[in-house]
Amino acid sequence: MAQNETWYETLHAGFGQYFSVDNVLYHEKTDHQDLIIFENAAFGRVMALDGVVQTTERDEFIYHEMLTHVPLLAHGNAKKVLIIGGGDGGMLREVCRHQALEQITMVEIDAGVVNFCKAYLPNHSAGAYDDPRFKLVIDDGVNFVSQTTEKFDVIISDCTDPIGPGESLFTSAFYEGCKRCLNENGIFVAQNGVCFLQQEEAITSHRKLHHSFNDVSFYQAAIPTYYGGIMTFAWASDNPALREVDHATLQARFAAAGLACRYYNPAIHTGSFALPQYLLNALSESR
Repeated sequence: MAQNETWYETLHAGFGQYFSVDNVLYHEKTDHQDLIIFENAAFGRVMALDGVVQTTERDEFIYHEMLTHVPLLAHGNAKKVLIIGGGDGGMLREVCRHQALEQITMVEIDAGVVNFCKAYLPNHSAGAYDDPRFKLVIDDGVNFVSQTTEKFDVIISDCTDPIGPGESLFTSAFYEGCKRCLNENGIFVAQNGVCFLQQEEAITSHRKLHHSFNDVSFYQAAIPTYYGGIMTFAWASDNPALREVDHATLQARFAAAGLACRYYNPAIHTGSFALPQYLLNALSESR
């Protein structure tokens, strides 16, 4: 692909979105994957894998803030966080903003992804890889959560769509492993696609998570480059009260953390758990 061409996303059959390509920074097409990073006037640097947008500089903060600050502020006393995936560094950046955390572990299956994103998406990690609390583990996420002897307060699964390499992070074995290495009152969250277009994914995750956790739901945010409606984030815990922390408590924790966010705030946090009726109906009918 060359400068001034048009790149088309191929996630859905029959319709999609396109980006003008102002400058190709990297493009590798192998037998296993097609990885491209290009610059676009509207969204900055865009990374796509196998025809699907993974992240853009313009709106990544919505995704990363919501997958980080919702579980951490709902928990209120997290000390150890596990990130599964997240090689672009955006999730790590947001987690590192919580100064009360003592240990941050990230499990990435490919060390090359981390180095690649440091070079081509440096604004995502913004120096977070140098945080002294951070530990990088190169391993398969399913294997790590089934084998580790460590326990965590919050687990964030920053996974791709459940196709190809990301498929294993939507399995019962993975969810069971996460439950095994969560402390009491621990919280698991994961991206779960755009539910209007990927409703079966939400239904399947909901059903599988219920095998391991007592309280399972979703929360949501609108992220422009993940088009087609709201993006859902899976939520799982054994303590239903963590999903219903009152606004005053969230506000106090938010202030104490000293966060200055571009999308997240305590009111957004509370409202994000209100789901559209079509999703509620689908989940109810599937049980």
